[in-house]
Amino acid sequence: MFEQITDTDWLAEPGRLIQQAEALLAGQTDRVANAANLSALLFLSLPDVNWAGFYFLKEGRLLVGPFQGQPACVEIPLGKGVCGTAAVTRRVLRVADVDAFEGHIACDAATRSEIVIPLLRGDELLGVLDIDSPVPGRFGKGDERMLRQIAEIYVRSLGTPRKPADRG
Repeated sequence: MFEQITDTDWLAEPGRLIQQAEALLAGQTDRVANAANLSALLFLSLPDVNWAGFYFLKEGRLLVGPFQGQPACVEIPLGKGVCGTAAVTRRVLRVADVDAFEGHIACDAATRSEIVIPLLRGDELLGVLDIDSPVPGRFGKGDERMLRQIAEIYVRSLGTPRKPADRG
């Protein structure tokens, strides 16, 4: 099921990584299990990445979820740092130089660039997918397109939210 993608394969064939993500999450709806496997897939498949993982929205803040890389900041306030800003604006943020991003939260001093994709189910913010790199300017439009698709696969894997039971 998992096939290591070499340094440039993912750029030439982003569909391969997308197919691997779909296969990896097929039939599983648990958000933690799917985030754990997807973090590992991205960390092992994308070149020049030093952190790949999830932050989930919980009680008005982002709380670290499954990830691969150095230990992470446990909690990020909404609107703070790249992750918190992407969550509040609900827009993908590609940051070529994290040191130039006002309010950047440095969880790993080696990180030089970052891309954060909000996880949205309709209008509901679930959290963010965060990928960091030690290489300045690492993430381009191709990365953004591919990671948006992978984030959508993740959100779809969770299914539709359960409605509260009627209390007749």
